[in-house]
Amino acid sequence: LLLENGADFIVQGGQYGSALQAATSGGKKDIVELLLGKGADPNVQGGEYGTALQAASHRGSQAVIELLLEKGADVNIQGGQYGTALQAASYWGYLTIVELLLQKGADPNVTGENFVLNLIEIIIKAHVSRW
Repeated sequence: LLLENGADFIVQGGQYGSALQAATSGGKKDIVELLLGKGADPNVQGGEYGTALQAASHRGSQAVIELLLEKGADVNIQGGQYGTALQAASYWGYLTIVELLLQKGADPNVTGENFVLNLIEIIIKAHVSRW
C-alpha cells in the first residue's frame, strides 16, 4: 500500500539501513521479492548488518539468501556487525547457509572489522565432525 502511494523505499537510514535490509532481517521473502522487483539494490550498505545478505545470513533465512544471490548480491561485501554474510552465518552455526555461501564464492579468508574467520572456526561453530 505504501509503495502504491509513492513511498520511497530507497531512502537509507535507521537500524537496518534500508527497507530491503529490514525485510531480509525479518525473513520476509515476499517483501524482499517486491522490493527487488521495484529496483532495490541488494548490495546497498548501511545499518546494523551492513547488507541485506548479511542480515538474512544472521537470521538463517535460506530462501531469502537464495533470492538475494539470484538478484546479484555480492557474497564478499564487508561491513556491519559481522563483517560478511559468511561470518554472520558461521557465527550462528547455519551450516547449510555457510555451504551455500561458499559454493557461491564467499571467501572464508576475508576479515571483517569484528571477526576473523577460518575454516576450523566455521566447522566448530556449525557443530559438525566433517567438512
